[in-house]
Amino acid sequence: FNNRSKISDSWRRNLSIAFSELDRICSKLHMPSNIKERAAVIYRKALKADLIRGRSIDAFVAASLYSACRKERLPRTLSSIAEASTKDYSNVAKSYRLMLRELDIKMPIDSPMKFLPSIASKLEINPRMERFSAEILEKAQEKHMHVGKNPRAVAAAALYLACVESDRKVVQKNVARASGTSAVTLRKRYKELAQVLDEIETPQY
Repeated sequence: FNNRSKISDSWRRNLSIAFSELDRICSKLHMPSNIKERAAVIYRKALKADLIRGRSIDAFVAASLYSACRKERLPRTLSSIAEASTKDYSNVAKSYRLMLRELDIKMPIDSPMKFLPSIASKLEINPRMERFSAEILEKAQEKHMHVGKNPRAVAAAALYLACVESDRKVVQKNVARASGTSAVTLRKRYKELAQVLDEIETPQY
């Protein structure tokens, strides 16, 4: 009985800390109530699965919130949620990957093409360059090169590749920032997409 009581008290303390942090982030990011509720459910599952013992509560709160956004198809990047969190991007990303694996969470798959217009708009990429980027993405998707990859990062890499191939100056860090991904991830996706260039004619400007 004493052990059960201790566990119950520990759970209550954990949830009190977690939900206080969830309230703070949701308020800061103006998250709708359904996202907040979904995040709370996901966090409880992680706690029940004993994933949080010895790990950061705040990182798992942020990871749960990002999972909820993905589930509800609310366009929020992991980096934007990590910025609002008390933990850094790598810590939140690690917690998110652990949750997906251990809780067997299936996320809806978005096409990189969905994010191309918004990223291009932020970078003020002209329509012809955006079309070239779309051609790169179409060829990459035919080869299933986007599967299992962050669709925003793939879209950003296609834009960056199109700019490089067309001798258009664009700063790599700006592209990464516009897509909410890291420069390291952008470079990885860029190198992968470069493999399809032989099958695409670079437009002349």
